[in-house]
Amino acid sequence: MASIKDVAAEAGVSVATVSRVLNDHPSVSADARTRVLAAVATLGYRPNAVARSLRTDQTHTLGLVISDVMNPYFTELARSVEEAARALGYSVIIGNADERPELQDHHVRTLLDRRIDGLLVSPTDGGSPLMLEAARAGTPMVFVDRWIPGVDVPVVRADGRAAIRDLVAHLCGLGHRRVAIIAGPAATTTGSERVQAFREALAEYGVPLPDAYIGQGDFQAESGRRVTEGFLDLPEPPEVVFATDNLMALGALDAVRARGLRVPCDIALAAFDDIPWFVHTDPPVTAIAQPTRELGRAAVRALVDRIEGRLPQSVTLPARLVVRRSCGEGRVPHPPQSPTPVQRSTS
Repeated sequence: MASIKDVAAEAGVSVATVSRVLNDHPSVSADARTRVLAAVATLGYRPNAVARSLRTDQTHTLGLVISDVMNPYFTELARSVEEAARALGYSVIIGNADERPELQDHHVRTLLDRRIDGLLVSPTDGGSPLMLEAARAGTPMVFVDRWIPGVDVPVVRADGRAAIRDLVAHLCGLGHRRVAIIAGPAATTTGSERVQAFREALAEYGVPLPDAYIGQGDFQAESGRRVTEGFLDLPEPPEVVFATDNLMALGALDAVRARGLRVPCDIALAAFDDIPWFVHTDPPVTAIAQPTRELGRAAVRALVDRIEGRLPQSVTLPARLVVRRSCGEGRVPHPPQSPTPVQRSTS
């Protein structure tokens, strides 16, 4: 394997000149740069990335800790991050937290020990001391999809409130009044935010959300199955189940089918986080889609800005409702209804 000394000898320059060319230093003449690059090509020289990082204090490596690699949403997000990082000259090391805070912190600690240049995290909960410590230490970091309140780093996320409001308007327009929700963990920002947005949207249309129609899930399929079974056992089961992530929606679908029931004839189903599979289920699932690829690209740009000394800004992109046939869309629609006006006190 050729060394930097071999390149210097082939090009007829010093080792220092070769180093300056490889690090794109402006002080090298055009002639020397041409000869060094030609020698690099002739000898097939590859710089030692580890040694270079020791000299430059950069590894051109980003860390990405995602909540669950089995979740198609996060799989697509990771792919987008990797593509965007590669285009900017960075590699990505991925850690899967599997929705476990202790595993999340393990990956964060390991990545920091490996001297990554910056860190992208989708937190599994809102109380990681390690994340707060890393932010206070000046580690270039960006939260993506989820965030930790009180930790002062940029956040790149989708705002699902408008799309949830659109979903509720759609369900009410179809005549549904008994509507249940499978919530994500309250310790996550997305878990609490989606329930609150759903509750507020239902209130606008005068539709109650009783406690019996709020099921606690954990963004995993098994919890969607368990919660839906509980809904189906109620004296008055809901007409619609809204799962706040795609895996819980798939678990809900399994529970409905296990009872010999059909969607949407016996119970309707909607989901947050659209995935390609939803087009192929029977019926195709009405879902809220996040701009996943755009989120990944925006997160990488924000992190690289931070690494390179620029001031990154938080980014919020809109989610959107994708109407299919799992909520009874094929039936004769009810007349559109406006939200119930808020009664204000005159006292």
